[in-house]
Amino acid sequence: MEVSAAISLSRTLSLLSPIAPTSSSIPFLPPVSLSRRCHLRHRRYTLSRSFCLPPAVPFSSSSTQNEDEEAELVEIEDSELEEEYIEDDDSNSIDVESLEREAELVVREFSDSLSRQLTIEEERSSPKEAQVKEKRRNNTSKNIPDHLLPKVAIVGRPNVGKSALFNRLVGGKKAIVVDEPGVTRDRLYGRAFWGNYEFVVVDTGGVLTISKSQADLMEELAISTTIGMEGIPLATREAAVARMPSMIEKQATVAVEESSVIIFLVDGQAGLNAADVEIADWLRKHYSDKCIILAVNKCESPRKGISQASEFWSLGFDPLPVSALSGTGTGELLDLLCSGIKKVEEPEYLEEENYVPAIAIVGRPNVGKSSILNALVGEDRTIVSPVSGTTRDAIDTEFTGSDGQKFRLIDTAGIRRKAAVASSGSIPEALSVNQALRAIRRSDVVALVIEAMACITEQDCKIAERIEKEGKGCLIVVNKWDTIPNKNQETTVFYEEDVRRKVRSLSWAPIVYSTAIAGHSVEKIIVAAAAVEKERSRRLTTAILNQVVREAVAFKAPPRTRGGKRGRVYYSTQAAIRPPTFVFFVNDAKLFSETYRRYMEKQLRTSAGFAGTPIRLLWRSRRKMEKSDGKDGPTKMQENFKDREKKLAVPA
Repeated sequence: MEVSAAISLSRTLSLLSPIAPTSSSIPFLPPVSLSRRCHLRHRRYTLSRSFCLPPAVPFSSSSTQNEDEEAELVEIEDSELEEEYIEDDDSNSIDVESLEREAELVVREFSDSLSRQLTIEEERSSPKEAQVKEKRRNNTSKNIPDHLLPKVAIVGRPNVGKSALFNRLVGGKKAIVVDEPGVTRDRLYGRAFWGNYEFVVVDTGGVLTISKSQADLMEELAISTTIGMEGIPLATREAAVARMPSMIEKQATVAVEESSVIIFLVDGQAGLNAADVEIADWLRKHYSDKCIILAVNKCESPRKGISQASEFWSLGFDPLPVSALSGTGTGELLDLLCSGIKKVEEPEYLEEENYVPAIAIVGRPNVGKSSILNALVGEDRTIVSPVSGTTRDAIDTEFTGSDGQKFRLIDTAGIRRKAAVASSGSIPEALSVNQALRAIRRSDVVALVIEAMACITEQDCKIAERIEKEGKGCLIVVNKWDTIPNKNQETTVFYEEDVRRKVRSLSWAPIVYSTAIAGHSVEKIIVAAAAVEKERSRRLTTAILNQVVREAVAFKAPPRTRGGKRGRVYYSTQAAIRPPTFVFFVNDAKLFSETYRRYMEKQLRTSAGFAGTPIRLLWRSRRKMEKSDGKDGPTKMQENFKDREKKLAVPA
């Protein structure tokens, strides 16, 4: 009697007690922490509450069915927990050093692939005239700042080959070369060397000192008063065109005054011109104290070159036949040039300069890019005119901020739509757009300038996509802010919301409002650019990064597939900066949808910042981590648990 009562009591207690896992149903799992146990109990309690089971159920067929369902749920839960423990085991048994090396290889492969893709796109969009392989020389330049080197200016009338000779001396395609007059307008600087001498060559626009009619000036300088100038009155257009020659001549005058050697270039095929005589008189009258070299260009044949150059003896200088296209006579030209400059040795006390970030100023035509550059440097570095397409070359200018930090500012030409550029048939404009895109590639931070009244256009969105694809830091500059009427405190808020909604690819970019023509708030552009560069160069520690990733996964786990598979993150690391690039080692990259990847990027930005710079997340598929010491040997996780048990053991 007592035995049967004891048996019935044990059965009743077994029904009321929770189901205990046995060694036959669930494999051995390593011990878990107290927080994980609490989470497990809460999860089981939630599952049991979902079936609304009372604390005590009579022994019947329905209760048996409920017990089976509950046991099945617990078995599913235990299988999921087993996968999590296996993942923890893998994370403790991985080789961090090998993963770090693999992450660097992943970033290098991605960068090479992206560079090849962008190069192919650039070659497709560039005109055939520009598809010439650039010849590069070995860089043997010394660590001497540009302002300490002597300068050599190239002057002459339009279309005599000044830009071609400039490219020949600096050893690259830095200046736009087209068989059209008036292509170069601003001063363009480039370092060159010959033997032990190093100097800076300055390319200038064509000097026009002879009074000409309005039509002749427009034809000589290739100026258009229709493209991009529809909203400007006709009188303003004509006045801008009339001022263009004097502005180009002013730029050339500045280059001559700051140079110690002047290369006076003439056209040997066209012969002596009245403009050549006026330029020679101007140089002889005002700059006779400088070394002036008369170079007769386009003398490809050495025999004919002598006869072609003899015509220019009347200018009062010794003519030297050269060919910028083939390089004939450039050696003698460089010898004469070096005889007129002083050899600059590298100063011993000069400290190695830190990294100088480059800021490219890009945007559509006539949005005020050149005005921003002039307002920042405090001088008329580039020509500012309502004439669309005034800036042709990418102009590099050194700039030092108020805090002493150095920057390299790059002014670029306006970027119009590909269809508009192709329909115009203008080769200089196509080359200018290519140079602007190259300026984005060689910059660190891009200032995307938009016009306040026009706000965001389709072309602005395309430029923004290119900036994001290049991985450059960016800030949006809303120029001509004074043209917005009836502004109040809410105007900026509504305007920013409109910009964010239209330019989703740059939702992380800061916005700066300025009026460059009056110099208002232009200093905020440099402050914002410096902050963006710091964020772009920032590196997260692996511990903080993995903590952010774990919290993001705990808050929102990767979704399961129809087959029941779920993505798991084994390890994450920041493998590169500029831009910040993170590599995630996962079980299968295909299990992480594009939506979840955007979610992870958003969580990284929310937790770690990175304002003003794009971040790249690279997902690397990896098989289940193998045990370290074979099948029979203990795993790293088991060794860790043994160490923990030794530390927690209380001495007797």
